[in-house]
Amino acid sequence: MATRQKAKNDARLNFRLNARQKKLIDQAALVSGQSTSDFATSTLLEKARRVVEHTTVLSNRDRDLFLAMLESDSGPNAALLAAAKRYKERNV
Repeated sequence: MATRQKAKNDARLNFRLNARQKKLIDQAALVSGQSTSDFATSTLLEKARRVVEHTTVLSNRDRDLFLAMLESDSGPNAALLAAAKRYKERNV
């Protein structure tokens, strides 16, 4: 039977917040049935995972194509011009 080794909590993250923010976090932790530290850690980790998961990674081919498009002298195509016109009409 393989045993899972628990990661050692040997790193710290320190930050300051105002009293209202701290009180809200304390209340959320209490409602969640967690300590403030556990609540803050789990919430930060959940958000960090979502941010990292939604990071777009380009292949070398896609990166090269994207950079070539940025460097090209061509102007916007018809579809882009139409989209810009629709945007301006809706947001004026």
